[in-house]
Amino acid sequence: MNIWFSNFELIQQTNSTADETMSKKILITGGAGFVGSSLALELKANYPNYEIICLDNLKRKGSELNVSRLTKVGISYVHGDIRNKEDFDALPDVDFVIEASAEPSVLAGLNGGTPDYLMNTNLFGTVNCLNYAVRSNAAFIFLSTSRIYPIKNIETLNFEEQDTRFALSDSQGLPGVSSKGIAEDFPLNGARSLYGTTKLASELIIQEYNEFYGLKTLVNRCGVLTGPWQMGKVDQGVMVLWIAKHYFEKKLSFIGYGGSGKQTRDMLHVKDLYRLIDWQLHNIDEVNGDTYNVGGGVEVSTSLQELTKICQEVTGKTIPIDKVLENRPADIKLYVTDNSKVTAKTGWKPEISIRTIVEEITEWLKENEEDLKPILS
Repeated sequence: MNIWFSNFELIQQTNSTADETMSKKILITGGAGFVGSSLALELKANYPNYEIICLDNLKRKGSELNVSRLTKVGISYVHGDIRNKEDFDALPDVDFVIEASAEPSVLAGLNGGTPDYLMNTNLFGTVNCLNYAVRSNAAFIFLSTSRIYPIKNIETLNFEEQDTRFALSDSQGLPGVSSKGIAEDFPLNGARSLYGTTKLASELIIQEYNEFYGLKTLVNRCGVLTGPWQMGKVDQGVMVLWIAKHYFEKKLSFIGYGGSGKQTRDMLHVKDLYRLIDWQLHNIDEVNGDTYNVGGGVEVSTSLQELTKICQEVTGKTIPIDKVLENRPADIKLYVTDNSKVTAKTGWKPEISIRTIVEEITEWLKENEEDLKPILS
């Protein structure tokens, strides 16, 4: 067994033992969304005496299903919107803020709509969360995105076109990238989508609050997150969408890159993310001010073509898949996270495989078919 993994598990066990007699107050924004609710439920299961508050405006279709899941285990749900600073006034002071709220669509503001909601949520909303953290003297963990890296920089990387996927080459003309994936020192000059820009702008503001307000902060640049209870759409949550379309026997399309289905992403199960957040919560002084790339890495990556084959095997269903030759705006052929920095610091690395993720999501669809069919089919 890798010694880092052993140390990580030992620290987690120590945290759990130490916190049996201690209590923390934690606010999770976007707390009824996929990531926020998943983190809240895992925290409550592992630390029953923690007071957890989930703030959410329930804009995302399906998030209303999570409210009862939260409240029945003793998690407080507050209907509110991070865009409104007044919504923070009634909240108690807390020890930690986990900022998991977002308009997560890469296409937001690029498909004919205005970017107002995106900007007000992902940028000005983050400022409201930071001001609340300062008021509470709370540590601040921010869930950012791999989409802060510029599109052209990624699209012009050296890659290999393999039988079923695109893969990064070791020989590259830019720093911060290798066959292991993209690292934190990858160049940031260039356009990246309005979604990615608002998240990067928030990262920069967080640095200022860390420096000049003395706020303890941490940024996790997450790759594609997935798992049960994600309400997947074409522009966000593609893995759940792909599995659900197979399960409900609907059509799909390979969009862009000649309709090859070779676009490749790493996938991170939300429970793997939780294990890292758990460590960070209980070792915040060791990672204060840091920024980490956090994703599935090469080991937990898949192309659409490969994912289709696994979906067919797990669901037992084969569906028609169209080919759209033209690329969508802001799309990229591949993204894989280099987790070297976060693994070296914490010992964390993802554990849950692509096939296991597909199996878990398929089982979730079976168990909740009546509720999920109107949303995901």
